[in-house]
Amino acid sequence: MAHELEIRNTEDRVKVRSPWAVALLPIITLGIYHLVWWYRVNREMRDYGRAKGYDLGQNPTASVLALFPGGIIIVPALISYWRGTKRVQGAARIAGKEPPNGWIALILYLLIALGFYAYLQVSLNDIWRSEAEPLRGQEPLPPAPDTMPPRLEDQQQAPSEQPQPNP
Repeated sequence: MAHELEIRNTEDRVKVRSPWAVALLPIITLGIYHLVWWYRVNREMRDYGRAKGYDLGQNPTASVLALFPGGIIIVPALISYWRGTKRVQGAARIAGKEPPNGWIALILYLLIALGFYAYLQVSLNDIWRSEAEPLRGQEPLPPAPDTMPPRLEDQQQAPSEQPQPNP
């Protein structure tokens, strides 16, 4: 389920979306959802960039038109995905988050395009969680999944119990 948020100090809205929905809904809707999603994430990044004083794209409509009908001749769609990935990386840097890896994005796009869309959405979700707030009257977002393994109990091992390095 998507959670709508508002970028701080603006009236612009963004959504934290399920990466599963982003990856699988294009199959169910025969690609229509993907076009809608691509427009919306490009609009969200444009609005976020304007709020922060950076250029993260100017025309989300052009990004979608590059996919369809521009995708018929292939090159415009590739350029749109390349620039879109660069925008997500820029937004992550502005937010102080680790940007998505361009090589991983490329490999996912070439091998499992649906994984590429989910990969970008996970990065955007991380940005929106840190840079936006829930709408008035909306319940807070559920906590982000913890990506760190559980911590070990702080126990002091006796020197005799510590493993000895091999010579």
